[in-house]
Amino acid sequence: MALLEIKNLTKEYKESEGVLNNISLSVEKGEVLVILGPSGCGKSTLLRCINGLEKIQSGEIYLDGKLISNQTKEMHKVREKIGMVFQSYDLFPNMTVLKNILLGPLKVQKRNVREATEQAENLLSRIGLLDKKNTYPAELSGGQKQRVAIARALCMNPDVLLFDEVTASLDPEMVREVLDVIMQLAKDGKTMLIVTHQLEFARAVADRIIFIDQGRILEDSKPEKFFTGSENQRVNEFLQAFKFEKKSS
Repeated sequence: MALLEIKNLTKEYKESEGVLNNISLSVEKGEVLVILGPSGCGKSTLLRCINGLEKIQSGEIYLDGKLISNQTKEMHKVREKIGMVFQSYDLFPNMTVLKNILLGPLKVQKRNVREATEQAENLLSRIGLLDKKNTYPAELSGGQKQRVAIARALCMNPDVLLFDEVTASLDPEMVREVLDVIMQLAKDGKTMLIVTHQLEFARAVADRIIFIDQGRILEDSKPEKFFTGSENQRVNEFLQAFKFEKKSS
């Protein structure tokens, strides 16, 4: 049984046609699924539907065999199992790094302070920011903030991690430090769905890639096939847009 399964998901807004049209896919435990596609195609909306931030019009989402879609009263429990990291960090500016990470484990999960703090500090050490535990977000770089956001999601011990364009707001030199953390999580066997425009990173980290355009999945394949052997014209047009001709000598 797949860890995450989506069946015939449709998400619509009143002012437009369907943002997601009859999406179906499954993700195995330990699998890294990268979601590619042009801006506005529905990639981020799909993640927000999985995490219950958007209500769906039809279809079903299952986590470990249990229906989780549109379960309003139980959504707080679902979000404990599905961690999400946004491009905007969403750290509380009035809390230190350590307190930001501990907020969910202590307030939501009611965990032991000593045990949760030990895990948080271990996570900070792992991402190279233990020395920043008593620092406030305003004193951190964008890359450091994003790494803290990842540690915060991990400290909830989720079954699945969702990454929504987590490097989109970073300066180029900060992108690599965040992507390296995600690469290590992939090596550790974390189940992840990643929306990104970093194509080389996508090729390196993904077990599978899906390509969405106009709210539909046009391709679902292994990275090598996607990047070098796709038979879908729209996929090839998308990839071609990232290539540049060599300057003539």
